[in-house]
Amino acid sequence: MVSVLLVVGLLVAVFVGFNIGGSSTGVAFGPAVGSKTISKIVAAGLMSGFFLLGGATLGTEVIETMGGDIVPAEMFTLATSVGVLFFVGFALLISNLFGVPASTSMTAVGAIAGLGVATGTIDWSVMGQIVSWWLFAPVLAFWVCAVIGRYFYPYIQQWFPLEGARGSPVVIDRSGAIPLPRKRPGTGNKEVLAGFLVVGIACYMAFSAGASNAANAVAPLVGSGRLGLYPGVFLASGAVALGAFTIARRTLDTVGNDLTDLPILAALIVESVSATIITALSWMGIPASLAVSATMCIVGLGWGRATRTTTISDAASAAVKGESATEMSVDVLAADEAEAMDEGTSVSKIGEEEQTEITAADLFDPAATGRVVMLWILTPTLSGVASYLLFRFAPVF
Repeated sequence: MVSVLLVVGLLVAVFVGFNIGGSSTGVAFGPAVGSKTISKIVAAGLMSGFFLLGGATLGTEVIETMGGDIVPAEMFTLATSVGVLFFVGFALLISNLFGVPASTSMTAVGAIAGLGVATGTIDWSVMGQIVSWWLFAPVLAFWVCAVIGRYFYPYIQQWFPLEGARGSPVVIDRSGAIPLPRKRPGTGNKEVLAGFLVVGIACYMAFSAGASNAANAVAPLVGSGRLGLYPGVFLASGAVALGAFTIARRTLDTVGNDLTDLPILAALIVESVSATIITALSWMGIPASLAVSATMCIVGLGWGRATRTTTISDAASAAVKGESATEMSVDVLAADEAEAMDEGTSVSKIGEEEQTEITAADLFDPAATGRVVMLWILTPTLSGVASYLLFRFAPVF
């Protein structure tokens, strides 16, 4: 007979997965839907499939880490599992109220750590490894994209200008007995390649989301032994699919429209780098935040692009003299979209590029970013403290 507590645990897990699907679909497929390369229905279907693929492969490593390595698996009774999942769902609610995408991975780990500290069973070596990667991954994301923005972005943009690609480059020809995909009339090979690249990288990001986030919905229940590993993956993926086909329609609108200020090329670089970092960490069994890495990629890419107006020697000389080497704005990525280069235009050398007057909306607001980072730190901290108090002092646990 299925206990009421198990039903409650499954419902909370579905709620967490449902919200993950709603937010992650917009992040992964915003550029593809915003550029009208694919529809929202297709985006939801691809998100569902590739999330399941990521969860069923690399995601199992993260589930095992969160379901038995931070604290022993026997600590995950049904009651404690429901408690941990409640804190993850609560963090999603708080972040939505503030309009900030929460790091469900960090919040879930915080709740599990609170359980471990309260019961004296936490493995500090595993926890230390996870926190170390939490600190290193955003720094790595920033500097990888900063180098791309400073040294390679203009050349990639000149060779492969994606900003002009709008609409699906492929149409279905139904004139024959068998419908066949064809190039849209007036579409060149580069536009077709751009369309496949936009969708392909979105699928890669969905795979990365599955590898990292499936554990957030079901790891405690799997650790309790009341839910099998792969049934847990299917449960999480089904909940994510439900969110992708329902509430994600609004997030796709929001992200797709907001990305008009962020060139599609820049968005694809951000997605590729952040997804690669999170996929690698998932392979290592480290739960990490895709949202944090993606944000630091945006900041790094914009900062690197802006620093092309000065050389390293000039910047060092200005630093020694206590002067500002250049007026830098990370809005230059938006300016690149407004003034997309022709293929025949040469790229200015570093130090010779003019600082462009920006009219597009800010891509990087320091105050807003500070609020986001504060909430990313605050939510897992509150989750850990509340979890500790609950499991330490509530008699039912």
